[in-house]
Amino acid sequence: MGQNAKAVFSAKGLTKTYRMGAVEVHALRQIDLEILRGEFVVLLGPSGSGKSTLLNILGGLDAPSTGEVTYQGHVLSAATAADLTSFRRKHVGFVFQFYNLIPSLTAIENIQLVTDISENPMSLQDALGLVGLLDRKDHFPSQMSGGEQQRVAIARAIAKKPDVLLCDEPTGALDYFTGKKVLEAIAKVNLELKTTVIVITHNAAIAKMADRVIHLANGEVSQIEKNTQKLSPGEIHW
Repeated sequence: MGQNAKAVFSAKGLTKTYRMGAVEVHALRQIDLEILRGEFVVLLGPSGSGKSTLLNILGGLDAPSTGEVTYQGHVLSAATAADLTSFRRKHVGFVFQFYNLIPSLTAIENIQLVTDISENPMSLQDALGLVGLLDRKDHFPSQMSGGEQQRVAIARAIAKKPDVLLCDEPTGALDYFTGKKVLEAIAKVNLELKTTVIVITHNAAIAKMADRVIHLANGEVSQIEKNTQKLSPGEIHW
């Protein structure tokens, strides 16, 4: 990424502290970072390192205890609950480890739930085509594999044409080969739609797909590395 690329997210002095009884848990400690437009970023670190907390704050699902986070110059950390709802609806697509599809709806109907409330969605067929599942559009979740369900979840997340796709362990519940299919779909979204993608993982191999890897440990950014040679999902082995 060039130095002129605009920052989509900017975080300064971000902290998050939880109270558990009499104990204070420091989930994030003084995080400073920028995510640039169109980047593929991996947040890498062990369980408990603060990855999900950081992703949830960037996505407007949580608020920092102190510090500031901005999205394209708008201060998210000072936004109202209504503003954050609007931000998530218009600008962010979420993909989680578990697919959260509605069992009684077909693949295309699950996606339509999002497009019906979106201002300028892509067509249902285009969304499913992008993840390679147009031939499964009338199947119910119970008729699809885990990987296919996760790809439907990705299609649902990107159907509203979000500026940012946030993925929390998207291959965590999948085997190696199925996980690769899901990673191929995410990489395609980044490449073809120019969507900014942030993926949480504890799998260092997946990090080789990214433009940049942000390492987290104990709630802090321990290292940021740039991949001079990105690998495609097909080239990754773990």
